[in-house]
Amino acid sequence: MTPESIAAEFEVPGQVVTVLNIDTGNVNDTYRVITRTSFSETQFVLQRINHHVFKDPVLVMSNMRAITDYAHERLDERASDSNRIWQLPLVLRTHDGKDYFVDQKGNYWRALSMISSATSHEQVLNVEHAYEAGYVLGHFQKTIADFPVDQLGDTLPGFHVTPSYLAQHDAVVETEYAQDRLKASSEARRVEAYIRERREFASVLEDAKERGELNIRPIHGDPKITNIMIDDITGKGTAIIDLDTVKPGLIHYDIGDSVRSSCNPAGEEVKDLRDVFIDLDSFEALMKGYQKQARDFLTEADQHYMYDAIRLLPFELLIRFFSDYLAGDVYFKTNYEAHNLNRARVQMKLCESIEAREAMIRRILERV
Repeated sequence: MTPESIAAEFEVPGQVVTVLNIDTGNVNDTYRVITRTSFSETQFVLQRINHHVFKDPVLVMSNMRAITDYAHERLDERASDSNRIWQLPLVLRTHDGKDYFVDQKGNYWRALSMISSATSHEQVLNVEHAYEAGYVLGHFQKTIADFPVDQLGDTLPGFHVTPSYLAQHDAVVETEYAQDRLKASSEARRVEAYIRERREFASVLEDAKERGELNIRPIHGDPKITNIMIDDITGKGTAIIDLDTVKPGLIHYDIGDSVRSSCNPAGEEVKDLRDVFIDLDSFEALMKGYQKQARDFLTEADQHYMYDAIRLLPFELLIRFFSDYLAGDVYFKTNYEAHNLNRARVQMKLCESIEAREAMIRRILERV
């Protein structure tokens, strides 16, 4: 079946006019669908869920339906008190009432409403943009904070649990293929040494959770800057998208990942590592925006582990990219040889920058 015929399986007015590939993201295949009637046009997002990454697509869609239904109800209740219109994608049903369509090859597809008159960006444009990124994340977390976390399934067991990634890395690095890659590249050996020197730090948040200092809550799971939608008219944040990874977790995973994505002006695909650093102006703006929304539901312990989260998440992604490189690039999409190695080097440089600026980062966290 073609994307056009699959798009027609969903309950959307009109006939499919075109299906355009959206070449973004490292996991799912994404398309923009345009349908038309004799008097209107509708656009929506069509995605093939990567079942190699998301082993249980039905559970993914169950989580997405539950959290978006809950969030839409909260947003509608508070709309008259808000200074902006908040949006969130709506899960569109198939003609037979399901949240997904399964094609002849067993692939799972879903359709989501498109956030209109809004744009996401590959990197932060200015401090105002950084502020909005933090504000949107804080608002999303606050909106779903009271959702019963036991009603969410764990669609990605071990996701954002850094010790698990470290254990996977240890297993991969022992393989003959990984050893050959390490022998062939001095840069790979440098990355491996960096991970080895900091491996004890990997469990900082999980240890705090085990001690009861940090609590499991609903989280977005992937609040990178490309998932923050900015209103084209007002310039304000209006939505957070890509809800595949919504699951039970520590909100610190969201915070750290947001900083990692939004406060490195070079982005994660740059090849010149001299451009990689944590921009403290963007960081302060992002945390101001975040705290404006989130301060009321954060505990003292939540605040205490902020710096650790900011340092940990790029370290975690470094491990993930590098492990995938050593395994032969089996998880993340790559565009050139050693792509995942370069991605790992970028995260390593960002980690180094965060460590060098620890005192300044902590002072910012105290005053926002």
